Amino acid sequence: MTTTTPRPATQAEQGTTAPRALPRWYRSTVFLKTVMAVTGVMLLLFLTAHMIGNLEVFRGEESFDGYAHWLREIGEPILGHSWFLWILRVVLLAAVLLHIGTATALARRARRARPVRYAHRPPVQGTYAARTMRWGGVIIALFVVYHILDLTAGVLNPVGAPGRPYTNVTADFQLWYVTAVYTVAVLVLGLHLRHGVWSATRTLGRHRPGLERVTSVAATAYAVVMTVGFLSVPFAVAVGWVE
Repeated sequence: MTTTTPRPATQAEQGTTAPRALPRWYRSTVFLKTVMAVTGVMLLLFLTAHMIGNLEVFRGEESFDGYAHWLREIGEPILGHSWFLWILRVVLLAAVLLHIGTATALARRARRARPVRYAHRPPVQGTYAARTMRWGGVIIALFVVYHILDLTAGVLNPVGAPGRPYTNVTADFQLWYVTAVYTVAVLVLGLHLRHGVWSATRTLGRHRPGLERVTSVAATAYAVVMTVGFLSVPFAVAVGWVE
């Protein structure tokens, strides 16, 4: 009597039921990468504006507090007081959730496509960048929660004075451990931004052999500028340039 060993189901056959229940465009890896790139660009625009706004602290308390109050008045009288900020927060939250969701989906697809690890895998830049993006994303997400509780809600701020952002910022960075946490988070953000800008540029159609070097340099330059810009405030407070 001859026994026949069942043929293992292919990856497509194993995932026939759940994936095919989704629209074809959603199941597309290209679509997920595009969503990740677009939401990443949205977050980059916010971070750039946020960093520039932070530099108002160097113009003094009146200027920095005035800038913070102006943000709450954008759109008036069509929008109510602080409505613009709440709309922005909702949009950013949606962008963050989509960014994390698509990143997770793509990572799972990559693992399913290669269920067995390579016995001898050559070290490549892409592997290091992927690992950095994963743990970096977790650190950034945790820091954002802390940052909101600190300077937005004022719960973790040493002063937590409502309507006095300059006082809250300077009180924060007079504490060495707050400056240290902020520094680590910003350095991780810089690494994340560098790879994110480079990857988004390729995904959105600028992957050309002649522009590869230019894209890499531009991504690195942007990440450095953002890192220095964000770190300039806590270090200026720590050394007494801003009081």
